[in-house]
Amino acid sequence: MKVIIIEDEKPSARRLQRMLASLNIEAQTMLHSVEESIHWFQNNEHPDLIFLDIQLSDGLSFEIFEAIEIKSAVIFTTAYDEYALQAFKLNSIDYLLKPIDEDDLAKALKKYQERLQQKQAVTLDFNDIKKLLINPIDREYKKRFSVKVGQHLKLINIDEVECFYSENKGTYLHTTEGRNYLLDTTLELLENELEPQTFFRINRKFFVNINSIKDMVSYTNSRLQIKLHSYNDDDVIVARERVKDFKAWLE
Repeated sequence: MKVIIIEDEKPSARRLQRMLASLNIEAQTMLHSVEESIHWFQNNEHPDLIFLDIQLSDGLSFEIFEAIEIKSAVIFTTAYDEYALQAFKLNSIDYLLKPIDEDDLAKALKKYQERLQQKQAVTLDFNDIKKLLINPIDREYKKRFSVKVGQHLKLINIDEVECFYSENKGTYLHTTEGRNYLLDTTLELLENELEPQTFFRINRKFFVNINSIKDMVSYTNSRLQIKLHSYNDDDVIVARERVKDFKAWLE
């Protein structure tokens, strides 16, 4: 964590520096005026946290924020409480009155850490949401599969696949030519690899290609039976809880 102190009274600045050191926090820079601070912020990477006195030798520290856009968190340290409202309009964590109490300093730092953790959690959540909101058209999906045939490897393009299915703990693809090939994957992994406008998981055992559907027939318990062009088994059934989504997918 990068920390700086802005304080025009050098004894107060050194005392705060020692208090932070006792909490295993090193103040890397000490500044003493508005002018010096503006110059420093213009030429250096901004810190994570600023300990900031309000009344400096050449003016109020609020002037720094008027001159420079500062996104660092701020803990104000001052002998005056009349500026509290103005201080909290900035990115302030706390407002400590001098002489600074060690317990109050520790609480302010804890408050900063908690706010930082909350911000990181929100950032992670937002990144997860962005992943979910990626336009399917922009996603990269599997275009081909390599399958083992004897001692050889054979490439099968995705448009040659009529369906994927699981059987006896194995996962297979079935081609438009009526051939079955064992894959080194699972249907769960395929769920994120198949283009969703083309392939739909109709039940826990099958993915079907929309271009390979020959017919659909009403089946028992409000289900649908799918007839494919070359896969002839009768168990290609749309599960009842998936029928509504399946119909929406078809459209």
